[in-house]
Amino acid sequence: MFIIKDIMVSLFTDGPEYITQCPIQPGTNFTYEVLLSTEEGTLWWHAHSDWTRASVHGAIVILPTVGSTYPFPQPDEDEVIILSSWYLGHLKERVDEAMEEATSLPRSDAYTINGKPGDLFPCSKGTTYRRKVDYGKTYLFRIVNANIDSSLFFAVAQHNLTVVRLDGAYIKPICTTYILISPGQTMDVLLKADQVLGRYYMAGRHFSSDNAKVSEFGHDVTAILEYNGNYTYPTSPLFPKTLPMYSDFAAALNFTYQIKSLASPQYPINVPTDNDITTRMFITASMNSLYCEDSGFLSCTEIPISTSVNNISWVNPRSTDLLQAYYRNISGVYSTDFPDQPPTYYNFTDETYSKDTVLTVQGTKVKVLSYNESVEIVFQGTDVQGGSVNHPMHMHGYMFYVVGYGFGNYDNETDPKGFNLVDPPHVTTFGVPKNGWLAIRFIANNPGVWFWHCHMERHLTLGMEAAFIVKNGDTAETSILEPPAYMPSCNVPLASRIENSDVFVEKKIDQ
Repeated sequence: MFIIKDIMVSLFTDGPEYITQCPIQPGTNFTYEVLLSTEEGTLWWHAHSDWTRASVHGAIVILPTVGSTYPFPQPDEDEVIILSSWYLGHLKERVDEAMEEATSLPRSDAYTINGKPGDLFPCSKGTTYRRKVDYGKTYLFRIVNANIDSSLFFAVAQHNLTVVRLDGAYIKPICTTYILISPGQTMDVLLKADQVLGRYYMAGRHFSSDNAKVSEFGHDVTAILEYNGNYTYPTSPLFPKTLPMYSDFAAALNFTYQIKSLASPQYPINVPTDNDITTRMFITASMNSLYCEDSGFLSCTEIPISTSVNNISWVNPRSTDLLQAYYRNISGVYSTDFPDQPPTYYNFTDETYSKDTVLTVQGTKVKVLSYNESVEIVFQGTDVQGGSVNHPMHMHGYMFYVVGYGFGNYDNETDPKGFNLVDPPHVTTFGVPKNGWLAIRFIANNPGVWFWHCHMERHLTLGMEAAFIVKNGDTAETSILEPPAYMPSCNVPLASRIENSDVFVEKKIDQ
């Protein structure tokens, strides 16, 4: 099962297992249908089953329409650069073991650029990815962050970068010496080869918004930008001095604040106004522990680690996928009561271990939207159990406008006054700041069942996701198409991880 990021795929081939299809069984195949509309630039695809996207992914390049040009100078050449994760051992076994024992899920042992960790790692010496360039030429780097969990800083020694596109949508050019790219995002970046002939490191570094005690993440990943010509190679390529350090929040914000839609006559935007909004949602994203019923041998303080949105920890359906259940009106697969608000309000950015905020419940709850209605969602990060981090939120089936973000608890009286309705970023993935909030808007004009989730696999695995059902419009063109006859069958249902887990972890919870 695969997801084609940022492209208006046929609904029944969106890809997430048990959401729009059942898993592709070993020894079988499945053909995906991709319908292009206004997309342009660099997008990507990846597997959407367990953690298989760690190695099953790739880029999709969509060129401008014949007869049109880029809204920036034509580059001489372009190159796909995929940033990804590297794990030692058998990743699935490591994930399964962690889930069974309720211990921490694996973090990357290294990062890679086009499949190689770089020559700072002994195992990769001699195989480091290299990109040869000619002096004076301009190169378009199509950068994909296919990393499982990590946002990455990226820089090229002694070279400036110009970011021109994000998630397949043009933005106002950002001239910078580094970028910050979240898991799931794509960026198109121009580089002018205008430095002294030589070799220069392209380097990526983890941006950590975790608790300061967390230090288990891969080290710097490198590739080499190498000029063609006759010159004496230096002993080692130059390393980018402008690459921010792991926890440089100022650098992260400085870059993010500059992201604005191009919003030109040729590439207009269509942001829902305040008067357009018909549905408003306030959604908390939290680290939790699962509620359990008291029994003679297991107390409710002995429960697995979990994540949630509005205190609901997602569980996939077991007998069929969500889309088939909706399309064929099969009852008992999901409920339509995903809440518009969290069950309780508290100081969301305070580190809390109180029972009311820590405990969550599992559910397969969706939110139903009418066709063509305008939606505003405010995602609020929380520090429940000291688990506040940056959450890259991703939505299937839609691009959305980022109208605002900030730190602390969202204030629905004052914060909307600062919303950007002129040139907000138009994206499919954007980060909820650590101990902060993110406000997005979109028009629900793509009928079907659409998954949305944190793009950190560790959080997705533990339940930080849900789904929208967008009703049909009034015409055949605005309604769900018939499912293809070759959809995979659900003959291997996915059980709740609680039912599969024999070992529980004890969590301290204030009474």
